[in-house]
Amino acid sequence: MVQFDAVIFDLDGTLTNSERGIVACVRYALEKMNRPVPDADTLRKFIGPPLSDSFRIYCGMDERETAEAVRAYRERYLPIGWAENEVYPGIRALLKTLHDQGSDVYVATGKPQTPSERILRHFELMPYIKGVAGPTDDDPRADKDVLIRRVLDGKSYRRPVMIGDRRSDVTGAQAAGIEGIGVMYGFGEPDEFNEAGCPVAQDVRQLSVLLLGEEPKQKGYFISMEGLDGCGKTTQANAVEKALRECGFTVRRSREPGGCPISEKIRGLLLDVNNKGMSDIAEALLYAASRAQHVHEVILPAMARGEIVLCDRFVDSSVAFQGGGRQLGVPLIQQINAPAIEGCKPDTTIFLQLDHETALRRRENASALDRMESEKAAFHARVEEAYALLVRQEPERFITVDARQSPEEITQKILPMLFERMKEAGVM
Repeated sequence: MVQFDAVIFDLDGTLTNSERGIVACVRYALEKMNRPVPDADTLRKFIGPPLSDSFRIYCGMDERETAEAVRAYRERYLPIGWAENEVYPGIRALLKTLHDQGSDVYVATGKPQTPSERILRHFELMPYIKGVAGPTDDDPRADKDVLIRRVLDGKSYRRPVMIGDRRSDVTGAQAAGIEGIGVMYGFGEPDEFNEAGCPVAQDVRQLSVLLLGEEPKQKGYFISMEGLDGCGKTTQANAVEKALRECGFTVRRSREPGGCPISEKIRGLLLDVNNKGMSDIAEALLYAASRAQHVHEVILPAMARGEIVLCDRFVDSSVAFQGGGRQLGVPLIQQINAPAIEGCKPDTTIFLQLDHETALRRRENASALDRMESEKAAFHARVEEAYALLVRQEPERFITVDARQSPEEITQKILPMLFERMKEAGVM
């Protein structure tokens, strides 16, 4: 039986770190009103309490000025500021475990309800959450005990608990007749919970132990990025990494050849333009050797820790470049790499599809070409054909996106498909 059958979370400072967006919007509002901007410590105090109270208390505004400041704040917050936010590492695994073990999970927040729900949907947290309560136009009250009662909606629970980073979260829980737990990783003051008489968690790990009796195990997931040189892999890997980190995942970014000290030394040999005399089979074996160390030292340990591995190239590159480009054949490349990968295979491969002529023009315009990029057009045409065959053979593993589009358009197509794959795998 679960320890707490209803777990209610505050949002800002408890589930997500919203400091960047909130502080930027407060600055925007004050600068628009030609008012002095407080120091950083004071700006952080705007996170959590109702905005109108904070503008009044920390900026000395009257009722009219406060209303103007809130309007200016929302000018930036509604289109931009709400997304300048990120889920605390470990929170996703905690919410998922609570949900999977049968606890009803709720959110009670002083942030208006509509943007709160938008944030939870954006970070793919809503599947774990049974209900959300925040101020609305019809019911603008933000007292925590009122919000707790509203979100519970008369349901009877054996042992409900409220979790938040401010003393008002705990005193609100007590006023509502339920237990409270304070967290110190958010925006509360160091002595905020001294007189609250409640358990306090210093970090998400401690909170997980208080709620579950142990730290939940996060499932690892392996994503590789593939495509011809010049297709935009680095740009998209940056965008995917940012999105995953904002969703609360721990991301281990890596690359091939390379990714660890020994493999990086091999990378130097492989890409050095002075090594044009390297035989095709030596090249294939060096790629496999680099991969073997990378898998052993980086990929498998990261997966075991429950991290998301995001790797620029993996064994598909060897199949395409050495099997196709060098014409060594797919069976030989697979045989060479079998002991290197130790059964490790990407859960999802993001393939940026681009014809070899366009890819090479892009690459030539970016910087000097390395040994592989300097090969003739016929080599790159064979690589392109080999990638096309791989995608046809394993369509369920590949996310294929037309790389001729703008970087923003490509990212907007990748992320929904990637998140859907991760949900299917039980990672989200």
